[in-house]
Amino acid sequence: MNIDLEHIVTIASRASEAIMDIYTRGFDVEEKADKSPLTEADLAAHHLIVRELSQLDSCLPVLSEESANIPWNERSRWLRYWLVDPLDGTREFVERNGEFTVNIALIESGRATCGVVHVPVTRTSYYGCLERGAWKKEGDESPRPIRAAAQRRYPLRIVDSRSHAGDSLERFLEQVGPHEIMSMGSSLKLCLVAEGEVDIYPRLGPTSEWDTAAAQAVVEAAGGLVTDLEGQPLRYNRKDSLLNPHFLVFGDENEDWRRYL
Repeated sequence: MNIDLEHIVTIASRASEAIMDIYTRGFDVEEKADKSPLTEADLAAHHLIVRELSQLDSCLPVLSEESANIPWNERSRWLRYWLVDPLDGTREFVERNGEFTVNIALIESGRATCGVVHVPVTRTSYYGCLERGAWKKEGDESPRPIRAAAQRRYPLRIVDSRSHAGDSLERFLEQVGPHEIMSMGSSLKLCLVAEGEVDIYPRLGPTSEWDTAAAQAVVEAAGGLVTDLEGQPLRYNRKDSLLNPHFLVFGDENEDWRRYL
C-alpha cells in the first residue's frame, strides 16, 4: 500500500475537530490504571482514527494508546502497522494550554517510516516520510518543507518536557554549558527539532511508543535523529513492553551528545 500522506493529515485533522468540540464545551477527567488522565476527547479521537485507517486497509493493524492491550504473541508477528496516540498530551489538554497533538505513524519492520503530528488548537500539521521529506502546514496555508538544524547553535537551544522534567535533565544541563531552554508538552518537542527551532530534546524520563513514533518519522524525514542513550535509533514493536528507553532527539549528528549525560 502506497501511503497517501495528505490523506493521513486529513484523518488527523478530523480527529482534531472532534477533540476541539469537546475542548470548547468542557469535559470530565478519569484516571487510568497508571494514574494518567483520560478524557472523552481521547476516546472520540481514537474511534475516529481507527475507523478511518481501517477503511484505508482493513488488513493493516492499528495499535492505539486507547487499545494497547494486544498480546505480544500476536503483536510480535506484525511487520507493518499503524501506531497512534489519538491525544498526546492529555495533561496539557486538561490544563488547556494548547500543547497537545494527534499522532499517527506507520511502522514498517520496527521503524517509523511515515508520521503525522497535528496540533488541534493551531490547526498545524507536521508530517513526513523517510526519503520523501518533511513539511509543516499551518491552517489553510500551503505546506513548507522543514529541516532539522544540521549544526548546533551557541548558546545551545534545548527543549524539555513541561510535565516530566527530572534530576537527569538537570545533570545534562550542567554539562552542556551556555544554553537556552524552553518547556513544551506532547510530541511538539520533537517537532521543534524537526523544524530547526531547537538543537536537542533530551528525554531522560518515561515515554511509550505511541508518544514518539509519528514525530520520530517527521524528525528523521527532516534530516534529524532520534537515538537511545547508546546511540542506536529508536525502534518499535521489538519487545513485550511498549515503553521506550531514554532517548535524544537532535539535528547535528557530528556532535557527541552522549558526553553530556
